[in-house]
Amino acid sequence: MKIAVTGKGGVGKTTVSATLSHVYALEGKRVLAVDADPDANLAAAFGISREDVAKIRPIAEMTELIEERTGAKPGTSGGIFKLNPKVDDIPEECGYRFDNIVLIITGRSKEAASGCYCPENVFLRRLLRHLIVDRDEVVVVDMEAGIEHLTRGTAEAVDAFIVVVEPGQRSIQTAFAVKELARGLGVSRVFVIANKVRSDDDTNFIKKNIGDMTLAGALQFDNDIMEADMEGIPPYKASESLLSEIKEIRGRIEGHLART
Repeated sequence: MKIAVTGKGGVGKTTVSATLSHVYALEGKRVLAVDADPDANLAAAFGISREDVAKIRPIAEMTELIEERTGAKPGTSGGIFKLNPKVDDIPEECGYRFDNIVLIITGRSKEAASGCYCPENVFLRRLLRHLIVDRDEVVVVDMEAGIEHLTRGTAEAVDAFIVVVEPGQRSIQTAFAVKELARGLGVSRVFVIANKVRSDDDTNFIKKNIGDMTLAGALQFDNDIMEADMEGIPPYKASESLLSEIKEIRGRIEGHLART
């Protein structure tokens, strides 16, 4: 399974990404968890200590490596550099290993804009493509609110795009924006997870407003998750309901994919 999780900031996509990764790892599957959000929080959602997080260097900040592999110095644009640099050793060399999961933080270059055609962005796009297209592990990518940095070939290889929303129009607008971006890349498999749901009214509101997107399930509002975040505890270790709900949602998504 190759899964991309996105959504408006603050809706809980990182909690979903971490818990999905944990569910697959519990089953003995090897998991690559990729933090592709510039506001990187996936390590914290796994309960990795601040001291250990500080040791995880984002790929985009490895300027010497990027220059070696692409033949061009990061921060530059134009010129000649390799469009297909070597990246297959990155998970083993640069990933943080724990509990059958390898965490990779891509980061974003401070010098490069998101759409820049420059060595660091080419390197990161090539890495994402390798992880999603070429690797045989389960891959869960925690993305920012969009999928612009995926190429068409990479997006087509993703089994499921998951958009996390909460009751409210702004996060649902983001879901529609992601759907259109995915459609532009030839992808139709967009699932919605409703988060922070307090009642059936919240769930019905989301069902009514997501159009023809598939609602994979709902996660109930849970104070234990908020407290876990403050204490640096993984949400899936603090909330049994979250873990069971994510397992059910995973099953629905895989069942839907098997039928299509």
